[in-house]
Amino acid sequence: MTFSLAKGDIFGLVGESGSGKTTTGRLTIGLIRPTSGKITLDGIELGRLDSNGIRKLRRRMQIIFQDPTASLNPKMRVGDAVADPLKLLESTDGEETRRRVLEIFEYVGLVPAAEIYKRFPQNLSGGQKQRVVIARALVTHPDYVVADEPVAMVDVSVRAQILDVMRGMHTRLGLTYLFITHDLAVAKYLCNRIAIMYLGKIAEMGDTKDVFSLPLHPYTRALLAAVPVPDPSAKRQKTIPRGEIPNAINPPAGCRFNPRCLYATDICRTEEPLLRNVDKSRPNHVAACHWAEKFL
Repeated sequence: MTFSLAKGDIFGLVGESGSGKTTTGRLTIGLIRPTSGKITLDGIELGRLDSNGIRKLRRRMQIIFQDPTASLNPKMRVGDAVADPLKLLESTDGEETRRRVLEIFEYVGLVPAAEIYKRFPQNLSGGQKQRVVIARALVTHPDYVVADEPVAMVDVSVRAQILDVMRGMHTRLGLTYLFITHDLAVAKYLCNRIAIMYLGKIAEMGDTKDVFSLPLHPYTRALLAAVPVPDPSAKRQKTIPRGEIPNAINPPAGCRFNPRCLYATDICRTEEPLLRNVDKSRPNHVAACHWAEKFL
């Protein structure tokens, strides 16, 4: 599996639970050591660095964890939690640290910032806790941020607000996001490029508008068919995959999606398809399917 992010990208990694999205995200920032292949940040191979080398790069790459309640210390005031990265990675003094924490609180909509600073996580709403973990990831002004399902744990009414905060911070700080989600509608709203992941492999990848307008992999088409449409009279053809996602320890031979695919043939069960460009008018759009041409 190979993909790259250009500076300023919001790259969506989309797929079902168990497809390997979070593991991939953690690999890209050195939280997990790769057993093969390589991961580079501006030409620096993370797998060759020791813990001190990774620590030196930590200010430049951060992660927004999926569950804000689990990732915040209930005994620590949220202002101190957001201040920790500055103390550990930049050794700022107390006055400068507090100023920067209050500044990032204002940016992400945690107001009044001075009041929020003193609160404990249990005294905040779900949306406020999500903003705190976003603030903690962004307080060092990193270059690259892994956002692991950052709106999965908040109410639908709050999701758009959180996404707008992330988009605003992307513009303000010039960030590059790896945005992990199972929700294609969210990916379409925020991401300029997406990759559809299945069982540890990328099934399809391209500019968001291309993948949505011309899905070339049966798995992508099934995911898109499951996205709700705000029109009760709309008639849609449902292509729900058969069965459940297989065990990643023992993946199927050939195409990993073949046991659930409506279009699978003998070649799909024996030969693993490679990512390839099918439509020459969309050079960035690739799919790993033997029969992708039938969807053109």
